[in-house]
Amino acid sequence: MCRASTLTLPHGEVRTPVYMPVGTKGAMKALLSDTLSEVIDADIMLSNTYHLFLKPGESVLEQQGGLHKFMNYNRNILTDSGGF
Repeated sequence: MCRASTLTLPHGEVRTPVYMPVGTKGAMKALLSDTLSEVIDADIMLSNTYHLFLKPGESVLEQQGGLHKFMNYNRNILTDSGGF
């Protein structure tokens, strides 16, 4: 049995249960950020902090103004360490 709910986060609501696409290095292969938002209607996306640290690196993300701007994704992002 799953429970339906809505999480209210800083970049919008996340309807649960949720399909969370994984863009390990801040991007989905073969998909634009607009596609995630408008076509797939993904409320949240997962990225891997360790992989982002390796490439493109902290300085690039900082220069871009953070991960949301780097990805051009205005919805929620969940980051994890990937078990590191």
